[in-house]
Amino acid sequence: MLRLISALTLFLSFWLAPVALHAAGSTLVPHKALYDIDLVATRSGSQIVNISGRMFYEWTPDCEAWTTTHRFDLNYEYADSPAMHIQSDFSTYELFDGSALNFTSRRRRDGDMYQELRGQAEMEQGEEGEAVFTMPEGIAFDLTPGTMFPMDHTLELIDRARGGDKFFTATVFDGSDEEGPIEINSFIGSKANALAQITPSKDIDMSLVNTPAWNVRMAVFPVLSDEEIADYEMDMVFHENGVISDMLIEYDNFSVTQKLIALEKTRNDGCAQRGDPAEDEIMP
Repeated sequence: MLRLISALTLFLSFWLAPVALHAAGSTLVPHKALYDIDLVATRSGSQIVNISGRMFYEWTPDCEAWTTTHRFDLNYEYADSPAMHIQSDFSTYELFDGSALNFTSRRRRDGDMYQELRGQAEMEQGEEGEAVFTMPEGIAFDLTPGTMFPMDHTLELIDRARGGDKFFTATVFDGSDEEGPIEINSFIGSKANALAQITPSKDIDMSLVNTPAWNVRMAVFPVLSDEEIADYEMDMVFHENGVISDMLIEYDNFSVTQKLIALEKTRNDGCAQRGDPAEDEIMP
């Protein structure tokens, strides 16, 4: 259950720094989106009968950092145990230069809080970093040189896709759970026709999905585990403006889809990008 939330959180968190906007082109657009989440397959031994729900996602800039908000509302149904209603709120604050990440997470089961996480992580280029949880206390991780926060990973993935690379491997820390950093192996496939997969709707700004996109497959491995099998794998339609318009997440015993049902640009009231060419795209 937590792994599902972590997977969706990590790969909808596209933190985009102004210093990188020029390198990646002025195509990255702060936005908010709503997704339907549904179970599409189970495998032998799975006790899950159904998973359904929604996720809301939003990221915006302020004067020093990108802020992100994720809200999950999921229902789990099991063959041999009672159903569960899981709600999760996850927020991050990442400095534009990628040197620090603050994170907060709250999870509720049937209305009762069962997990709360808070902490921060710091990285200096070419040096080791550290992630420290202030809630619960006593959890800390050493981050090896080159470890990326989600912003750095996403920007690098965009650069690799634009450059025609097919493979990209990185260690990433996002603070969405207590498992520490992960290794992400990405395969960048062919260009995607996102418009063909989306039913036009008044709730979807189609200009945000009528953009260059790639079919990307990712395999995620916990760094602090000896397991050689991925925790989960994902297929996604990944746009160079930071939007994900479609996703399939595959676990050992079940798979879920994430379908876009609402999408719009967010207003940039921050001061960090004044005068940037991208501002015209996100300011009404």
